[in-house]
Amino acid sequence: MKTKKGIKPSNTMISVPVVNPHAAGIDLGSKSHFVCVAQDNVKEFGVFTTDLHVIAHHLQDHQVLTVAIESTGFYWRPLYLMLLDYGFEVTLVNARHLKNVKGHKTDVVDSKWLQFLQSIGLLSNSFQPDAFTHELRVLTRHRKSLIEDASRFIAKMNKILVLMNIQLHVVLRDITGQSGLKVIEAILKGERDAKKLTALVSVRVKATRENIEKALTGDFRKEYLFELSQCYQLYMVYWQKIEETDIQIEELLKLSVGQTPVNNKYKSPKNKQYQKNDPNFNVGRYAYQMSGGVELLAINGVGSATILTLISETGLDLSMFKTAKHFASWLGFAPNRKITGGKVISSHTRKKTNPLAKVIRDAANAAGNSKSRLGDFFRHLAFRKGRMVAIGATSRKIAVIIYKMLMEGNEFSYEYDEQETQHVRNNKIKNIVKTLKKYSISKNELELALG
Repeated sequence: MKTKKGIKPSNTMISVPVVNPHAAGIDLGSKSHFVCVAQDNVKEFGVFTTDLHVIAHHLQDHQVLTVAIESTGFYWRPLYLMLLDYGFEVTLVNARHLKNVKGHKTDVVDSKWLQFLQSIGLLSNSFQPDAFTHELRVLTRHRKSLIEDASRFIAKMNKILVLMNIQLHVVLRDITGQSGLKVIEAILKGERDAKKLTALVSVRVKATRENIEKALTGDFRKEYLFELSQCYQLYMVYWQKIEETDIQIEELLKLSVGQTPVNNKYKSPKNKQYQKNDPNFNVGRYAYQMSGGVELLAINGVGSATILTLISETGLDLSMFKTAKHFASWLGFAPNRKITGGKVISSHTRKKTNPLAKVIRDAANAAGNSKSRLGDFFRHLAFRKGRMVAIGATSRKIAVIIYKMLMEGNEFSYEYDEQETQHVRNNKIKNIVKTLKKYSISKNELELALG
C-alpha cells in the first residue's frame, strides 16, 4: 500500500460508539411503513390500525426501547401516538436534520439510516406539545382554516357585485361588515332602489351619501344574483361554524384555568381594538390567568389571534427553550449563516411554515404602523433596508419580548434586557462623537457648555 512520505498506514478501523443498542428506525408512508430493528432486519407493514399494533408487537419481540421516525406530512401521528401508548421512547426527527447516504434512495435504505443514526445518538427530538396544547392546536388551526375558506367567498361576492356594477368596495372598507351585509341581504331579497339601499349604510361611513347611492346603482342580472345568493349563504355557514369552534375553544380554556376563578374585572389594554376575525371571547383574559398575571396584549401589534396561536402552538410555558435566542431560532427569526473558506456566503433566515411565526410576523407588521418604540424601530429599519427586513427584525424582537415576559413574569418593556439597553446607549455615544468631530468641538468648549 503506497503512502505519502512520513505517513504510516493504519490497519485500525474507526469505531462508532453505540449509545442506544436497542434502537429502531421507521420510514413512514401513506400506504406502508418500513421498520428496521437492525441493519439486516427490515420488514414492511401496512398502515391500518391492526398493522400499527403488529408493528408495536414486532418492536417488543426484538427488545426495542427507542424508535426514530421522520416527521413527514401528517402520516406519522397515528403510529407516534400508538408507540407512546406501548411505552416506547419515540424520537420525532425533523426531515431537515436527515442527510441520506450516497446511492439509490429507497424506503429500506431510509429506515436503515434512521436506525443507524438513532443507535449512535445523533438524532434530536422535535418539540411536541402536551395533550391540552395539542387539542387546542387542532381547534385553533381548524378555526384558521375556516376563516381562510370564508375569505374566498368574500372575494367571490365582491367580484359578482362588480360584474353587476355595484361598486360597494369603493365606498366601504369591508363589504362583509355590518353595512355591507345589510346591503347584500336587501339585494338578495329583491331591493333595487339605490336610495333605499343607501339608507342601510351606517352614517359613520366616510363616503358621501351621493357617492354611496351611485355605487349602489347597478345592472342586476339573474345569473349573478343566483351566484351571489349561493356565496352569501356559504359565507354565513362558515361563520356559523367558526362561532361553534369558538365555543369549543373557550370551553377548553376554561378547563385549563381550572378551579381558579377568572377575573371578570379584567380589561384589555386601551390600545387594543376588537378585530373582525377575533374570537367572541376575551383571549387576553384567559392568557393573563394562565400565565400568572402576564399581560401579553400590552405588546404593540400583538392581538388576540397572536396570543391564541401562542397558547395552541407552544403553550405559555417556554421552558423547553433554553434562552430567548433558542425560541427565536425555532421560529425561524435567526440568521441561517452559511460559511465556507471563512467567508459568509449567505445569512438569510430559514423559510418556516410555523403558524406561530406567521402571526408574530403579522404582529410585527401591525407594530410598524403604531406610534411606539417598536413602531419607530420598524420604520427606521424599513427606510434603510426595506419593509421585509424590518418585519423580520421586529418579529425577532417581539419573540424575545414574549419569551422574557413569560419566563420572568415582568411587564412589557421595549428595552427588556441589559443587552438591548447597552446597544442603544452605544449607538447614542457614537452619534454624539460624530457630532463633536463634525463641528470640531473641543473638550474645553464641551465642559463650558455642560458647566
